[in-house]
Formats: sequence, structure tokens, C-alpha cells
Amino acid sequence: MAADRYDAVVIGAGHNGLCAAAYLARAGKKVGIFESRHEEAGAVHTSEATVPGFWHNLHAQYMEFIDYMPFYHDFDLPSFGARMIKPECQVGMAFEDGRPPLLIYTPEHADRTHRSLSYFSKHDADAFHEIRSKVMAKDREIAAMLYGARRPEAVVGELGRMWADIGMSPMDVTKPAKELIDRTFESTELRGVLYRQCLEWGADPHEGTGLAFVICCFWLCGIHYLVVGGTHMLGHAMAGACLREGVHLRYNRRVREITTRGGRATGIVLEDGTHVEADIVVSNLDIRTTFYDMVGEENITADMRDAVEGWRFGPEHCLGTPSFALHEPPDYKSARHDPDVNRCFYTIVGYETAEQVSEYILQAFGGRPPERPAAGTWVNTLWDPTQAPPGKHAMNGWFFFPKASDLSEAEWKDVRETYNARFLELWRRHAPNMTRENVIADALYTPLDIEREMGMPEGDFGRGRPKSLAALTTAESPGRRHGRTGIHGLYMCPGTGVSAAPGYVAFKSIAEDFGLPEVWKRDDRIY
Repeated sequence: MAADRYDAVVIGAGHNGLCAAAYLARAGKKVGIFESRHEEAGAVHTSEATVPGFWHNLHAQYMEFIDYMPFYHDFDLPSFGARMIKPECQVGMAFEDGRPPLLIYTPEHADRTHRSLSYFSKHDADAFHEIRSKVMAKDREIAAMLYGARRPEAVVGELGRMWADIGMSPMDVTKPAKELIDRTFESTELRGVLYRQCLEWGADPHEGTGLAFVICCFWLCGIHYLVVGGTHMLGHAMAGACLREGVHLRYNRRVREITTRGGRATGIVLEDGTHVEADIVVSNLDIRTTFYDMVGEENITADMRDAVEGWRFGPEHCLGTPSFALHEPPDYKSARHDPDVNRCFYTIVGYETAEQVSEYILQAFGGRPPERPAAGTWVNTLWDPTQAPPGKHAMNGWFFFPKASDLSEAEWKDVRETYNARFLELWRRHAPNMTRENVIADALYTPLDIEREMGMPEGDFGRGRPKSLAALTTAESPGRRHGRTGIHGLYMCPGTGVSAAPGYVAFKSIAEDFGLPEVWKRDDRIY
């Protein structure tokens, strides 16, 4: 079919694709986004999953990057309806035996966090306060690593000094987060909460690096925002910003091919055969789909092929999302000691010890649904009543499950039909009012559903990872050097979490390569 023409095309209207498109348009480019689904923002997705009138976030739940995200501030997303609430009590764990809850508040309420942790261990309360204070004093430098600072050596130096200041040696960077957590804290309750904080980011605390100890346990723990109306309102705001900048949003337009010539990207071909020419192509899809399915193995170098072949999906980052429509919010046994647990933004339910959290993670990453159906839960209607009918409540949650291919379709169907009931029984033992009579309806979204409906292979919300850290940093690795791919004009921007960082750093690389104006620069921002 006849070719259309854009300066830049973006494959996929996930939030990172929307971010890259908005900046490209602001820099003066004619931009088209081609999205296979009927709406934008991918995992920033809210649905009436149970019964009409109850809104449930089926993937992304909380927004921890709002204070740092350039896209949010540069394009004034609140003017498009992205309104935020930041509950004071952020992270908590309730207990079946009714002992006091463990509660972590926003950094501004460090004294309340210290008081809660002191019940379990004065040593832990002091250590957590000291480390968190030092990490948050460098929060902008940590964000600069994510958002691609122009002076990475200076940022690395700042973080190195912070690492030493919190009592860690250079060798600790290579150690699993669990080892550092166990070495630093003595109470099983805080250890369990911090294991789960690693898990929230798809980091296995038993493996990986010590970076998860700093990033998951301190920086990203307790800075969460709630999106009024559901997370889809943030997605709609991002799309609105793109439209205001003149971006063309094309829904139900699946891309089947990325065209190249002489090592340069030249455009895309849609499923219906339409050719779209462009000097710049940005893929918001995963690396294997982008290179094997769209670029074609014959068009990539041997080094790139090796990196793509080593790319793996799961078992980290694979979720099950339970949704419950409720008459009443949970009233925890632990609330008799501290009622704040009943208004905690993110409440961990189902564990009594750190060992139980550890075993849960090993089972989930070992190819089977955990025997203990514990969950992280959000009841957003405690702050935002628009997400349910008057006087009612909507719960969202996260289970961690095996990757989609680990179970057959029939096995996933059984999980879908039975796992919520098992969780409800466990929930009732922590909050006695969480009986079946209190539940209007419930639903469960599995990794298989996420793979099929959101296009994430294996249900992996991290869009996969390389076989090793070295593979990620090789000269020809896809995604190397801030989104560049080794094919001139082709860039990548998938990523984990609603940070919009991959889209932001990809645009900055494009601006450098094509001489575009540096529209992101601000005097009050180091990145």
C-alpha cells in the first residue's frame, strides 16, 4: 500500500512510548504512534474487572516516581486529569495473631516509622531511620541514574559515597539483598517486609545485587502516590499531552515489520500492509519481539543476535492481580494496637515471618503458584471514593506467580477459579470481617491473561532481562547507551515501573544523534 510519512514513529502507546513521542513532538518532529490495542498506556490499566462501578487497577498500582518524572512535570499532566494522593501510612504488614502491625510512613513522617519499628526492635528502628535518611538525601542522584544524567561519573561518585556512608563495602554491591537485609536487621517482621519490597520490583532477594537493598528497601519504599480515578487516568493524561503537542495517535494499528536499509531504520509496515516511512523508529515493545519479529534476524549483527538470544522472560516480574468488590474495607486484628493499619496504602497480608516470605518467593520463581496465597493489597477507595459506588470499596492486589508458560491453560484456569478463595480465607484470619458475605464479587488476572491482553511475553512486566549484566553493557547490546540499538535511527524504550525513564532517555539519545533542541533541560534538574 502507499506509504505515509512521519519524522518519527513510535511502536506501542505504552507510557514510555507516549513519553518519547511527546518530547519528539515538542522538539519539532512530526510523530505518529501506532498501538495494536484500542487504548493507550499498556500496564497503566484500570477496569471494572468485578462488577460495574468498581474500578480495579489490573497491573500498575502505585506511582513512586511522580516527584522525579520529567514527563509528569514538563507537560503538566495534572492539567489533563492526572491527580495524585499520597497517603501518610505507606507500607504495612498485618498479622494473624493480632500483634501490632509493622508500618512504614512517608519520609516526612520518619518519627512514626521509627515508633512502629521500635515495637519489634529498637536496633532495627534506629538502623532503618539512619539508612533511609542517608539514601533519601541522595534521592535526586539516584533518580539521575534512572533518567540518564549527562555527567554519569559525577552521579556514580555521589552514590559511591552514599554507599560507604550507610556502612556498605564495595563488595556488598555484588551480594544478594537478602544477605544485606539479614545482616542489617534482626526482627523477622522487618526482614519479611523488606523481602517483599524487593519482590514488588521483581528483584529476587536471594539472588541479584545489593542495589536492590538500596533501591527497593529505602528509596522506593514509602514514596507511593495513588492516582485519583485509577491508574488509567495517568495514561489518559499522557495521551492528552501527546495530542496537545500534535502527535498522531493511531489505535488498533498493529506493526508487523521495522524496515531497514544499509544499517539504518527507514520506517514500519503495518499488519494491513501500509508502509510508514520515518527516519526515527522508537519501539516500546520488548527486545526479542522488536528484533526477531520486526527487524528480522537476518538484519541484525552477530553480537546483537547473541544478546537477543540470551534475553529471558520471567520468572521475576510475573504477577497475578486479584480484584475484590467489597461492602466494607478490611478491619485488621492488628488495628487494636495501631488503627493506622486500616488506612495503610499498601498492606501485606498472609505472612507471619520472614521465612514465609522467602519461601513464597522461591516457590513463585520456581515454577509453581505459592502454597501460601499471601498478597500485597491496596484499598484505594479509602482515599478516593470515586473508584466504587457510594459506601463501597474496591481492592486491588498483587500475587507473584510463575511465568505464563510454566502452567497449562487448564492449570491457569484452575488458579483463576480457586486462588482468590484461598486468599480470602487467609485474609479473614487477619481481618475477621473479610468473609465471603463481605465480598460482592472478585476476579483474578493471571500472567497468561497479561501476556494475551497486554502483549507482555510470559506476563513479565519487566519485558525481560539479559542473561547477564555483562550482556546488557556490550557494545552491540540492544538498548545499549540509553536506548540506542546499533541500527541507526532505531531506539528502544521498554522498562519496569511507571517512571517514563526509558522513553525520556531514548529521546535524549535521539536529540543528541539528530541534533534536536534540548527541550528537557531545566536549571533545577540534574538530569
